[in-house]
Amino acid sequence: QVQLVESGGGGVQPGGSLRLSCTISGRTFRDYTAGWFREVPGKKREFVAVVRASASGGTTHYSDSVKGRFTISRNNAKNTIFLQMNSLKPEDTAVYYCGAGRGLIWSSLWDPSRYDHWGQGTQVTVSS
Repeated sequence: QVQLVESGGGGVQPGGSLRLSCTISGRTFRDYTAGWFREVPGKKREFVAVVRASASGGTTHYSDSVKGRFTISRNNAKNTIFLQMNSLKPEDTAVYYCGAGRGLIWSSLWDPSRYDHWGQGTQVTVSS
């Protein structure tokens, strides 16, 4: 059984930084595409960033709202993905979820319904 555990959320002032981690256990990590999504009350889960499986080149992709400020990376040896978030804004406030899936094609990378496994979420609050 695949399990995802996120950590690293918290409160920060605008302009600050946070680093989220997601450790994935139970399967061959390098075969999974892994992404970060976020959710605020009353809205749909929103794509943030994704790093593709090693077989797909391990490429990274970002939503326009975080491009240039957030960096996603993976450490296959530690079965972990990271989301480094810099220059945080109040509108980045949300619960951040780590998702993982296998065999995701290009058009499905930003669709949360295509991910098979999810973590429990971690709250990020950006406020002065």
